[in-house]
Amino acid sequence: MQLTVTGRHLVVSDATRQQIARKLTRIDRLLNDSAVSGQCVLTRERKQAVCELTVHCRGDHMLVGIGRDLRLAGAIAASAAKVAQQAERLSDRWKTRRRTGGRPQREPDDTPVAEPAAQPNLRVIRSRRYVVKPMTVDDAVLALEKGDQTFLVFRRTSSDSVAVVFRRPDGHVGLIDTER
Repeated sequence: MQLTVTGRHLVVSDATRQQIARKLTRIDRLLNDSAVSGQCVLTRERKQAVCELTVHCRGDHMLVGIGRDLRLAGAIAASAAKVAQQAERLSDRWKTRRRTGGRPQREPDDTPVAEPAAQPNLRVIRSRRYVVKPMTVDDAVLALEKGDQTFLVFRRTSSDSVAVVFRRPDGHVGLIDTER
């Protein structure tokens, strides 16, 4: 990582530059050498030292930390701690995405899902109320073909039982009929 240290209205010594470089080695290690560059601006405001630390990481991620203290070393440590906290969150996010195969996990959108009770970590997400209309099987198949739905729940007019027609992967239409 390339580091640029700038002092506004003060002279930055080599010892201060080395201290900043030491603080950034931990951040560089956290990000697995994904940090591209770092800028540090040191100023004095109202008898306080201010250190503004910006680290640019791959993927256009900017980590920014501003530390204020009476001493310059304390301001550097405070800003480095803030950037390190952001770096930990970013690296955890990258690790999570790596575990899920490069894409964040999504929850189902519209289809109601009946989850098994054996796994307590899964949630059932209610999408909407569904109106069950009385119709024949032929009418239900026609309604399924007209719309972009994957299934259609209806009440059979002949037996007054609930049934489901659905699109099968082979292109045909399937029927699930309930017994009463």
